[in-house]
Amino acid sequence: MSIHLGQAGVQMGEAIWTQYGLEHGIGMDGQRMAEMADGCDTQFHACPAFYSENGEGRYVPRAVFIDTEPMVIDQLQAADIGELFNPDYLVRGKEDAANNYARGYYSLSHRTLVGATEAIRQMAEDADNLQGMLLYHSFGGGTGSGVTAHLLQQLEEEFPRKTRLSFSVYPSPYLCTSVVEPYNTVLMTHRSMNSMECSFMMDNQAIFSICSSRLSIERPSYANLNQLIGQVVSGVTASLRFGGDLNVDMSEFQTNLVPYPRLHFPLISFAPIITCENVNHENYDIGAMTKQLFEPACQMVRCGSPGRGKYMACCLLYRGHILPKDINEAIASIKATRSVRFVDWCPTGFKIGINAMPPKMAPNGDLAPVRRCVTMLASTTAISDAWSNIDEKFDIMYRKRAFVHWFVGEGMEMQEFSEARENLACLEMDYREAGSSGCVRQ
Repeated sequence: MSIHLGQAGVQMGEAIWTQYGLEHGIGMDGQRMAEMADGCDTQFHACPAFYSENGEGRYVPRAVFIDTEPMVIDQLQAADIGELFNPDYLVRGKEDAANNYARGYYSLSHRTLVGATEAIRQMAEDADNLQGMLLYHSFGGGTGSGVTAHLLQQLEEEFPRKTRLSFSVYPSPYLCTSVVEPYNTVLMTHRSMNSMECSFMMDNQAIFSICSSRLSIERPSYANLNQLIGQVVSGVTASLRFGGDLNVDMSEFQTNLVPYPRLHFPLISFAPIITCENVNHENYDIGAMTKQLFEPACQMVRCGSPGRGKYMACCLLYRGHILPKDINEAIASIKATRSVRFVDWCPTGFKIGINAMPPKMAPNGDLAPVRRCVTMLASTTAISDAWSNIDEKFDIMYRKRAFVHWFVGEGMEMQEFSEARENLACLEMDYREAGSSGCVRQ
């Protein structure tokens, strides 16, 4: 089940379900795609895990879209792909969360989530065997932080044994869409620390840099950013959607990537990122692609200098015709590289997934069509730099109690600020301890 929350989650959802439709041969109207005029392979692949069939040949995404105000979901319905989604699972309120975690959590979530939890319950009952939920949201928005935190607590109570994974847009170091992003991020992370099994982080600035430098897009828009995110998410979920030689299910992600319950924030890398002009001139064999994953230019989060962090675990998800022998050689080469350091208490370090279904790039999209690709989910101590950065901004504002009245006015207590900040300071310390000795407080 996919749950898209707030403006970021809904817009990511549009790109992600467009990508899934391409790969499974399902059109914007939910029908099987007809053969394209240019002869492209649009072979249909059933995907009962992500789509439900209505009995008349129409496929409906197992997705719920939630926002506290109607505009973004109205735009989704008006888009080409809008017809694909069940209107009963498009849940919208009447008021904006105003980039305010407290407004989302205390004031609006009760009204908005009544319809949402009913839709989620209905979808769960229709499923034969619910593995878990994938959530898409931003840390910095009012809905993405406040409503998501409240929903996660409800999901933990109602579906305690189901896996909860999220793809989260993290505030960028310099590109900022809201002044109070640091407050929202720290409060949301504190509130949902025990309700989320694994949260894959991406930041707009890192993806913006990839689009401008690697894909030569002069002024990347959110559509460009979301198209790249759609490709990355597709790489992560491929093993859930297609059969493969070495599949990875939802529970395996957390088993292999979360060494301690609190350290559940892996970063994502993707390769190859190639433009159509360069596709015939670049080397994208298995060794070269695997090496690219460890370069900051391919990582979806900006987190300090690459040499500072140590890796605790890496999950490499390959797509296309790939031999295990080539992967073993590529990993041996990485292990021999001094620039990629692992913690001394994790001797194996790598989890591998192989899926024979090659990636599909959007027609006239930014990425060149390639026969194989790889997505990496990595638990690294370098991610603590990202948390340090947001904590520092939080401290600068909170020292002056700037903007705090907007949060307190929505029914939040002042003490929650200091509790949340203390929790995040402990998270930074946990990552530092993991990098040095591995003795982390549970």
